[in-house]
Amino acid sequence: MPWLPRAALLWDVVLGFLGTAAFLIDLGADLWAAGQYVLSGRYLWAALVLALLGLASVALQLFSWVWLRADPAGLHAPQPPGRYLALLHLLQLGYLYRASIPHLPRCVQGLQQGLLVWQQEAPSEFDLAYADFLTLDISMLRLFETFLETTPQLTLVLAIVLQSGRAEPYQWVGICTSFMGISWALLDYHRALRTCLPTRSRLGLGSSVFYFLWNLLLLWPRVLAVALFSALFPHYVALHFLGLWLVLLSWVWLQGTDFMPDSCSEWLYRATVATILYFSWFNVAEGRTRGRATIHLLFLLSDSVLMVVTWLTHVTWLPSGIPLQMLLPASGICFLLGLALRLVYYCWLHPSCRWEPDQVDGAQDVCSLEGRRLPHNRRLTHLARNFFPRVRDEAALPQKGEENGVL
Repeated sequence: MPWLPRAALLWDVVLGFLGTAAFLIDLGADLWAAGQYVLSGRYLWAALVLALLGLASVALQLFSWVWLRADPAGLHAPQPPGRYLALLHLLQLGYLYRASIPHLPRCVQGLQQGLLVWQQEAPSEFDLAYADFLTLDISMLRLFETFLETTPQLTLVLAIVLQSGRAEPYQWVGICTSFMGISWALLDYHRALRTCLPTRSRLGLGSSVFYFLWNLLLLWPRVLAVALFSALFPHYVALHFLGLWLVLLSWVWLQGTDFMPDSCSEWLYRATVATILYFSWFNVAEGRTRGRATIHLLFLLSDSVLMVVTWLTHVTWLPSGIPLQMLLPASGICFLLGLALRLVYYCWLHPSCRWEPDQVDGAQDVCSLEGRRLPHNRRLTHLARNFFPRVRDEAALPQKGEENGVL
């Protein structure tokens, strides 16, 4: 494994701290909003906020449990008995579990491992690989939490604001923290995928800015469209989500995903991916994905336009004073700008690489110089193979995007 400069290691640790802080701030804002709804007698809104928190927490516990059980024996420090580990997950503490120091967050485990590596003059290959292993899992769990809880929470808050015609201070805090959490999770996940590349191509400042902006600019119009529909038809939005979710779940299933260690947990992954696809693009299968990405984009665009047109025919249902006449054109501009930035990113900033089958499949770990097996995170490497195109071995020059056509 190539050696990383101490400055780069320190930057990774700082980003880890900031990501953990963003997660905790967003959680605090959600609990604050739920408390305010209870105090004002809006029990349904409070119940919806807590239900989204609970659903996301249960999903994260299941992913954490399955991954811990599937990790190679002896990878982590000695773990407690299986019953104790199961109890931690049953109490919704699995994500906050640290294998080597019980009762401390698992995200703290990753941060502590990063600090340990940074403090060493010459970090060992195993320490570097183990720090990456923990960071990749944390990034993936944070992405799932973002689309299972943060993005629906943002949609709910916007719908409430549209219905009431005004925003309370705690709602503004919730909106800001949600956007911060979503943006950070998307960028952190992409940085994690970059670490899985055989060339270890780190995400530069320019690539970070483009990737951050196009995701945010394409996500905002979708969230606003769903919020408008929710404000007009709060009793039918669940049916709308369920209908589209079933279609997207079938689409994910037809692509033959192979991410989780068994078939039962694979359906949990597919259900989570279908929820992500309801708001944003997520690549789940290798091959030429340009066509699939285009179909998904057109599908979401058509659905969003239909919801906005529905709002326009019932505009008098919403209270006055909300500058939707400005928000809708601005959302259209955001969509076009986000689409342009997305094309720029994949045409000029998306790396191609040569994948080696043994590294991609992750069937065997790589032995270090000391003879100790280096931990290899097959989960994120599998997704990285789907996301980043492979150059043709027979070609003299790399042909970006030709082999995989990822969008």
